[in-house]
Amino acid sequence: MKKEKEKQTGYALVTGATGGLGKAFVFALARRGYSLLLTGRSQEKLSALELELKEKFPDLKTVVYPADLSNEGDRYALRETITKDGYTISLLANVAGVDVQKGFVDYTQEKLVFQCRVNFEAAVSMCRFAIERRAENLQIVNVSSVSGIYPMPYFAIYSATKNALTSFSMALRQEMKGKGVKVTAILPGAIPTREDIKKQIEEQGAWGKLAAKSPEKVAEAALKAVAKNKRKTVIGFWNKLLFAATRWLPLSWRLAFIARRWGKISKDAF
Repeated sequence: MKKEKEKQTGYALVTGATGGLGKAFVFALARRGYSLLLTGRSQEKLSALELELKEKFPDLKTVVYPADLSNEGDRYALRETITKDGYTISLLANVAGVDVQKGFVDYTQEKLVFQCRVNFEAAVSMCRFAIERRAENLQIVNVSSVSGIYPMPYFAIYSATKNALTSFSMALRQEMKGKGVKVTAILPGAIPTREDIKKQIEEQGAWGKLAAKSPEKVAEAALKAVAKNKRKTVIGFWNKLLFAATRWLPLSWRLAFIARRWGKISKDAF
């Protein structure tokens, strides 16, 4: 892929930067000429990512900040450090997420709080901070999910938090209209990043393979969508087709189908 011709002003802030989708955003932004502010839970992984970026983009400005976004103290320290260092933000990619998948009664209170804080509370908090520290113009990409389109038994917390993030993003976009801030929610399907996700896609057969998109394709589609200031974007033709084909079915049918399919899967946060 060729580089963008013009350098960008301000920094791009990416949460969950060391994950599969986060890294795809990082490299897509690097190719576009953005300087980068990267955060993730692991200092070791952030340092490795920074080294990889320096090898491929020697002149790229990259700053890393380890932070656990489920922790309010870590989020406060992250905001304060970026402010103290004087950086302004021209793009925020809220990629960090937690995909615990199990029946509600199998959650601990700690896991409930953890998933809700990362998937929604932290994303909203980072949006507020990015607007406060914005460069002349700001683009915000909130990574939601097609799993948030309908209620999902046995994936209820993830589905609810992603639905909330989509709703918030669309409302924020309207509030920011004419103020130099673009906000887009992207709704990808399965993204083959970890081995457990690849296995799930494989088990879904032809449809799973058609609906899945690589992290690179999702990141590119997301950045193009926010540049056009789209309200929300379902990523992938087959995911759009599935949404269109099922939206008129009775909700009880959809819930029963999802419960049968997802009730067989149980996994914790990684």
